[in-house]
Amino acid sequence: MTTLDAQHYDATAAGSNQVLTFTLGEETYGVDILRVQEIRGWSPVTRIPQAPNHVLGVLNLRGSIVPIVDLRMRFNLQRAEYTALTVIIVLSVESAVGRRDFGLVVDGVSDVMDVPASDVKPPPDLGEQVSTEFIEGLAAVSGRMVMLLDIDKLIGGDVAGVTPLPAAANG
Repeated sequence: MTTLDAQHYDATAAGSNQVLTFTLGEETYGVDILRVQEIRGWSPVTRIPQAPNHVLGVLNLRGSIVPIVDLRMRFNLQRAEYTALTVIIVLSVESAVGRRDFGLVVDGVSDVMDVPASDVKPPPDLGEQVSTEFIEGLAAVSGRMVMLLDIDKLIGGDVAGVTPLPAAANG
C-alpha cells in the first residue's frame, strides 16, 4: 500500500474523503483523489473535427490517446488564456463504454484535502433549467466553499459515451 493509499484509507475509515482541489477563476472544485492519474502542465492538443466545443482535442500520453476537456467551456464560464499556471488533470472516468482517462484543463491545482463526510451538503435545487447532477456536494473547507464533482456524471455521460460517426458518414 502506498503512502497516498494509506492516507486515503485512514481518511475513509474516519468518515472523510480525500479530494484534489483546483480552481476555475475564483471558484474551488474538488475530485476524488483516487481518480487522479496525473497532473501536468498545459500543452497544445490535436483537435478533433466535429467534437463538442469543450472537447479541445486529444493528447498522446505515453502511448494512450487521452481526450482533453476545457472545464471552463464545459461550465459555460468566461474563457481564459492558457498560461504557465494552466494545468491538465488526467482522471480515470467510468462511463457506459468502460473506464477511460480524460484530461481536464483547469486554471490551477490547489491542495489535497480531507473532507469529512459530515461537512458535505447536497447541491442546491436550482430548478429544471440548471443541472446540478454532476455535483456530489458542497463543503466549506478552510473558509472556502468547495464544489465536489462527480466526474463520472460530468465527463462519463457527456464525452465518453459519444459514438463515432457511422462509416457511411465518413465518406
